[in-house]
Amino acid sequence: MGAPIAEQIRERLQQALDPVALDVQDEGYKHVGHANEGKGHFHVRIVSAAFAGQLPIKRHRLVYAALQGLMDQGIHALSIDAKAPGE
Repeated sequence: MGAPIAEQIRERLQQALDPVALDVQDEGYKHVGHANEGKGHFHVRIVSAAFAGQLPIKRHRLVYAALQGLMDQGIHALSIDAKAPGE
């Protein structure tokens, strides 16, 4: 079996977006009893120069692009807080 999903999220975002700050939280415990029994719920806080001048939707698309494939293999829900440095 591969690395835990949270670790895979961290690794992919590090490689794709070179963040200056990154926090990945497994929030499955907040969703017990919901779809997938609370598994696969994550929150990402990321600060990257790649987000400078980008609208929030573009920032989210960059995160989703970096996580391509994981969205179908372990991530059920993902909330994103994406900022550029200095925001």
